[in-house]
Amino acid sequence: MQLKRVVVTGLGALTPIGNTVNDYWEALKNGVSGSALITKFDTTKFKTKFACEVKNFNIENFMDRKEARRLDPFCQYAMVAADEAVKDAGLDIERINLDRVGVIWGAGIGGIKNFQDEVSSFAKGDGTPRYNPFFITKMIIDLSAGNISMKYGFRGVNFSTVSACASSTNAIVDAFNYIRLGKANIIVTGGSEMATCEAGIGGFNAMKALSERNDSPETASRPYDKDREGFVLGEGAGAIILEELEHAKARGATIYAELVGGGMSADAYHISAPHPEGLGVIAVMKNVLEDANIAPEEVDYINTHGTSTPIGDPQEIKAIQNVFGLHAYELNISSTKSMTGHLLGAAGAIEAIASILAIKYQTVPPTINHFTDDEEIDNQLNFTFNKAQERKIDVALSNTFGFGGHNCSVLFKKYN
Repeated sequence: MQLKRVVVTGLGALTPIGNTVNDYWEALKNGVSGSALITKFDTTKFKTKFACEVKNFNIENFMDRKEARRLDPFCQYAMVAADEAVKDAGLDIERINLDRVGVIWGAGIGGIKNFQDEVSSFAKGDGTPRYNPFFITKMIIDLSAGNISMKYGFRGVNFSTVSACASSTNAIVDAFNYIRLGKANIIVTGGSEMATCEAGIGGFNAMKALSERNDSPETASRPYDKDREGFVLGEGAGAIILEELEHAKARGATIYAELVGGGMSADAYHISAPHPEGLGVIAVMKNVLEDANIAPEEVDYINTHGTSTPIGDPQEIKAIQNVFGLHAYELNISSTKSMTGHLLGAAGAIEAIASILAIKYQTVPPTINHFTDDEEIDNQLNFTFNKAQERKIDVALSNTFGFGGHNCSVLFKKYN
């Protein structure tokens, strides 16, 4: 069977450093930190008092209040990013076969804010279960994909993926496979997350996963720096329109890049810690290269998972050196989480967008907040520290890993 070619024809982004794709890219290339003190709740009693929140955002600029009240913030974010992507792709709903347009959307936690608020309200009451009738539909993750499809009438494949922080990359790979197997013409894919609430911050604090650098939030996310001490929680959404190449050409679509490979693997080791020898990460990068029929020497840029955790960062770099050998010193590496924080289930989507835009603009966004080299990490590698770098980028790889040992990678190529 001849597999179809899959291209990117639309992008949408709502991030801590920009509420549109253009604003997001401008902030990325200029090394802007999205981390600041939390505004959504009183952090007095919390160990971590900052996060990478979406800023200057009012959902009523995108939908009426009644509709917004039926959606958890993670789903509101999904709707906004998807709308930008659909418009960017120039999809004419009247002229495309809606039975062949699908939605595959990822989230790691989903409606945690809604769940927290409803259960807290019940606990403070007299024991009578006065739950909001939209409690369940605001909470469950698949309603992100469902609501996007209902807005536009997309009647093709429709589901959501959950693999912790790998969720949205998993969604992208699934969408890629459905299209190249000929089961869809277009799929809206990506992911969203909004866990910047008491339950989210408190839960990750209990795991000792978050940075507690409250005196300097803007420099708290520092991947590959010797003094990194945990990730910074982020929120937002990223949407990508994937389309079968001939379908895109027939309607005169603008093509950002070609998606040529998707890889998945499992560490099969620990619920939250990476495999000490990086076996799962090695496997997923080998898988994506094999799937794309791309040699390691052809890769120009890797957008790493790079969360700014003491254990995770060195393991990923050792895995890159294992897979790419001497070529590891020729490519650029960067962690855009240094600017956006970690968007959990939405991380892969916005980082895939960063990789696509790196190809479009031939520019590698930086890893900011690097102050001190870590002797456990080979600093002869090009981490694109603190400043964007222009270079030839034909192939970009994006890594995303999740609690439970889920590993997922996607490979984009300049379209010719």
